[in-house]
Amino acid sequence: QVQLVESGGGLVQAGGSLRLSCAASGRTFSRCVVGWFRQVPGKKRELVATISWSGANYYVTNSVRGRFTISRDNAKNTVYLQMNSLKPEDTAVYYCAAESDTQLGLTHYLSRADFGSWGQGTQVTVSS
Repeated sequence: QVQLVESGGGLVQAGGSLRLSCAASGRTFSRCVVGWFRQVPGKKRELVATISWSGANYYVTNSVRGRFTISRDNAKNTVYLQMNSLKPEDTAVYYCAAESDTQLGLTHYLSRADFGSWGQGTQVTVSS
């Protein structure tokens, strides 16, 4: 497993931007699929975006496509989630998660159960 620490959350007005970072420790991070999830109280944790170990493949869920971008820098053991044009409905705790990349494709990494390592989360609040 790897240890993950999220940062970059905060309070922002609608239309604003934030960049979340997920910093990892562990030699195997560069061989992991990394995902960003979000959760609001009383609701299921939902997938926002995933990225393959190399960064060559990525997935962004429909509700944020065109506004959010996922990227990674394996030299820095960090994955980023750039969030633009934020909306109040983006308010949530954002978590990053990692799992070894089996290279079978990102369709194998769509749910919470597909990831074994999790960060503690970072709060994002978008005011209207």
